[in-house]
Amino acid sequence: MQATIEVATTPAKPHAAPAPHAARADAASRLAAPGEYLSFRLGGEDYGIDILRVKEIRSYEAPTRIAGASPFVKGVVNLRGVIVPIVDLRLLLGCERAEVDGFTVVIVLVVGGREVGVVVDAVADVQELDTAHIKPAPALGERVDSGYISGIGAVGEGKGKNDREGDGERMLILVDVERLLAHAGLERVAP
Repeated sequence: MQATIEVATTPAKPHAAPAPHAARADAASRLAAPGEYLSFRLGGEDYGIDILRVKEIRSYEAPTRIAGASPFVKGVVNLRGVIVPIVDLRLLLGCERAEVDGFTVVIVLVVGGREVGVVVDAVADVQELDTAHIKPAPALGERVDSGYISGIGAVGEGKGKNDREGDGERMLILVDVERLLAHAGLERVAP
């Protein structure tokens, strides 16, 4: 029996490096907006997706494999008459391959008017982030494409200065789903 939780209803071409002020302006224009984010786990890291992109959360069911698809495209499922591609974010983002267990779920997203499912290790909760809690993603060098990261959210309560782990905040990597899917070559899904 399938468990369902209802939630809510092209890679960049290389070019000359922009001037530093232009790069800052571009990063600021892509910075995640304040709002609610669905947090989920991939490997040992926490990620977040704008809750307004989430249609539903489903327990994992094996999709129908499509011959010749990229390794991170697990296949397709029939979701109430709509054929939905299933992308394993663990493989797409280079995480160590994780086995499917009782916590593995598929988050069904609406991107560019189409539905796509993404496989994640587990869903945590919904986090509300305001402007003060969202910071730009750091530059990671030319070899690391972090264009799909729209910001880093700081979530959690402070534990005090005597805590060895610092202030107790955890970092939430905020994902721009449209950019990520376009980067993966799924232009037919992403606008």
